[in-house]
Amino acid sequence: MSQTKIILATLIAYTAVLIIVGLWASRRVNNETDFLLGGRKLGAWVAGLSYAASTSSAWILLGFTGFVFNYGLSALWMVLGIWGGYILMWAWCGPSIRSESKINQWITPTEVLCATMDKKSKKILASLAAFLISFCFIFYIAGQFDAAAVAFTSNFQLNSTYSLIVSAVIILIYCLLGGFWAASITDTIQAVMIMMSAIIVPVATIIEAGGLSRIFSTLDQMDPIFMDWTGGHEGFILLGLIMGAAGIGFGTFGQPHLLARLMAVKGERERKLGFLIAMIWVIIVYVGMSLLGLGARSLMLQPGSGEQIFYLLAEKLLPPVLAGIVIASILSAIMSTIDSLLLAASAAISHDLELSDYFKLDKLWISRFVMTCIVIAAILLAMMLPDSIFNRVLFAWSALGAAFGPIIIARVMSYEPSFGARLWSIITGFSVTVLFYTYGNISMDEVSSSVPRLLVYFSHLPGDPFERFIPFVLSLSIVLLWPILENNKYRNLTK
Repeated sequence: MSQTKIILATLIAYTAVLIIVGLWASRRVNNETDFLLGGRKLGAWVAGLSYAASTSSAWILLGFTGFVFNYGLSALWMVLGIWGGYILMWAWCGPSIRSESKINQWITPTEVLCATMDKKSKKILASLAAFLISFCFIFYIAGQFDAAAVAFTSNFQLNSTYSLIVSAVIILIYCLLGGFWAASITDTIQAVMIMMSAIIVPVATIIEAGGLSRIFSTLDQMDPIFMDWTGGHEGFILLGLIMGAAGIGFGTFGQPHLLARLMAVKGERERKLGFLIAMIWVIIVYVGMSLLGLGARSLMLQPGSGEQIFYLLAEKLLPPVLAGIVIASILSAIMSTIDSLLLAASAAISHDLELSDYFKLDKLWISRFVMTCIVIAAILLAMMLPDSIFNRVLFAWSALGAAFGPIIIARVMSYEPSFGARLWSIITGFSVTVLFYTYGNISMDEVSSSVPRLLVYFSHLPGDPFERFIPFVLSLSIVLLWPILENNKYRNLTK
């Protein structure tokens, strides 16, 4: 049997599993809480593994590996930030988020953001949050669709438009059927597949390259800067590199689909065990994919882009049957990651905007209709605005992290920011991220005046600190310093 047939057979089998899971989960969906939060009954294994898979998929297997392949050891600063984000999210934020959401019967992460606000303020914040979540997740989902399209096109000779539609329809079907339960179970399966792939392909690469010592010596001879943790930078440029790369971990606090996993955990025992499971997974996977990127570079491969490394090595080094299964598993992982994003975005729009007050339909059907609209929008974006998986995912991740993360941190610390603090921290964190992301896609040759040129310069610094770190710091500063600003304003008015 050819590799293409193996991939196709594996995909068909996996798709059948997804549909079966969707049908099974649909029997457990009786109300909006079940559809959007799984009835708060997630066990440790499902919570831990589905959380882990929701943070990764195409980004870790394709985007991160390509980043390490292109930049070497200096790219690994982000691993420390990501691991730190896992630890703080589960061990520090987790207990508060889980218990508060259960006591107050909150269904969406937006309700955590808007806690203690009056009705008018809550409606304004919820509307803003719903817009930002849907906007960012359409970018995020489009990035995943791009990855699926590339894989389908290279393996089945399908055109990209048809590939986008096929993958989107499959995902939409089981999400519409089973909601959060279906997403969590399929993400758990996906997490296992990702971990297996992150062991098999890197091990085969290390063997092919002659072992770890041979890899490191070859890379050092090829390019000493590639094996330098500083990336050849020093001073403030080096500091910016480290802050930008490690700052990716800050984005964890503002991700609605990750917060939802903590809200859905059954109890404290399950949360603690889920934390351990998620940490073991993330360490294994990131170590494996880091070694894959380094090993691929030592083999002096010449891919069209770094994001093709995983597929190239799987096809080259593994037996046809195993390569077919691994590649199919990655396609499946890409497809099923989108489910968590779809649920979070549809929850923000349908539940947080209280659409049932405007449309005389059942809340479940409103959520499903909104989900369908989001898929259509993401397909259109993926078709019209091509970009790398790495850039798309990190933009959405950083923007939401800077917008919502500081408020979550403040509330975990038992500090309740005022309406003004929450509003302006969200606007600042998001808009500054968008500003530097936009200028990061502009070359210096395209601008002539001094201010735009300065923005372009800052946006192209190694590690992208002005996109991934500075917006979060500014947003957090507003949350913490707002009382001082309000007091000064009051004093000036009374003089």
